[in-house]
Amino acid sequence: MSFSEKFERVFRNVLPSPFSLAVILTMLVLVCALIFFQPASYSSGSHFINVLQYWYEGIWSAPLLVFGYQMILILVLGHALALSRPANNAIKVLTKYCNTTPKAALIVSSVCIFLGLINWGLALIFGAILARKVAEYSVEKGYAINYPLIAACGYTGLMVWHGGISGSSLLKVAEPGHLKQLTSNSSFFAGIELPEFIGFSETVFSEMNIAISLALLLIIPFGAYALGKNSPSTHNILRKFKLDKDDEHQPPGWAERFDSRLAPALVLGFLVLLTDTIIAASSIRSGENNFMSPNFINTALLGLGLIAHGSLSRFTWAVKQAIPGASGILIQFPLYFGILGVMQNTGMVSAISNLVASISGPNTFFINTFFSAGFVNILVPSGGGQWMVQGPILLETASKLNLPLSKSIMALAYGDQITNMLQPFWALPLLSITGLKAREILPYTLYFMLIGIVIFIAGLLIF
Repeated sequence: MSFSEKFERVFRNVLPSPFSLAVILTMLVLVCALIFFQPASYSSGSHFINVLQYWYEGIWSAPLLVFGYQMILILVLGHALALSRPANNAIKVLTKYCNTTPKAALIVSSVCIFLGLINWGLALIFGAILARKVAEYSVEKGYAINYPLIAACGYTGLMVWHGGISGSSLLKVAEPGHLKQLTSNSSFFAGIELPEFIGFSETVFSEMNIAISLALLLIIPFGAYALGKNSPSTHNILRKFKLDKDDEHQPPGWAERFDSRLAPALVLGFLVLLTDTIIAASSIRSGENNFMSPNFINTALLGLGLIAHGSLSRFTWAVKQAIPGASGILIQFPLYFGILGVMQNTGMVSAISNLVASISGPNTFFINTFFSAGFVNILVPSGGGQWMVQGPILLETASKLNLPLSKSIMALAYGDQITNMLQPFWALPLLSITGLKAREILPYTLYFMLIGIVIFIAGLLIF
């Protein structure tokens, strides 16, 4: 048995499903709150009732539910855009240049890292389909490639996404009032004035993140190229896969003909993009520059998706294909919100932040945050869910150490995304499309993870 097969078996034996993990974490937090965080003036029964109320209020917190829905749309709309004909045409053009394993690894990883910095749902599905098409092209032309390596390159967008414009935590802290809302139940911040928002100029477009993103765009693809030159070719066993919607006869009804027309999709798509443009221009003219938010990103994806698909029927078909991939977010996020409600209202957040502050200093906090976020991502494989759980602790600890919040948030984002190369949860759509198993791509994703760790740590130490 190979190392990757042993690793995959251990991973599956040790870690349950992501939803099961969310349930286990919920139970753990509830038990800790009941045992260790009972106020002296409360009876056990009263404390038990209060903890359950905190949990209930967290699950159904309206602002947090809005956040969960925003994250679902970012994935679904990005996925739908990747299934459009323009995206498929771009894939066909790219595959013509992927006639050797090194060249294919270079091209696929470059494209996926670039797309990952734009939208993680788009990068994930586009990368999976691109890897699949490269394999189909190699079979058609009669040459061999290392298919698992190419599929791993198609997954590299998930190791850079949280530092891009669709990063969950970065989008939320850019929303006016989010920081205050997230820490509203913390007694520590009662007398501290948090910034109204932390804009993209301090996170996504900061000098540190731009330098790290450029390093990733250059080093990872050439690392993939070097690996491709020294890796054996594999036999491609490709199961049947259909990208486009099955052909249907045109129904006679006017309403159905309306669904398939070009004009409705184009008119609505351009109207949606015009709205986004007006919002951005108004924000820039006012000097606020805070237009970048989950709502802005989703509006842009909606408009681009409608235009790219060219009809309402094709767009709705693509959305139907994308929705199953968001099921994990839909069911797990409320549990994470409940965890947050308990942790904040019982004082658990402050206790953990005090512990982290006691073992961290100005020179070690960002590195500690990076590695802790990587570990938490294995347990909470969702950037948005992780931000809800770890974000309040991060904000409080960084404030106690008088360290910049923006760099602290970026350290969390980097740690969260890098262990996606280890955690197979988000690789499931890619594995489904490519027909491969996790153990087949794991040696190559671990290789990319090690390179990424060096780049992220170097960036955090230099800037």
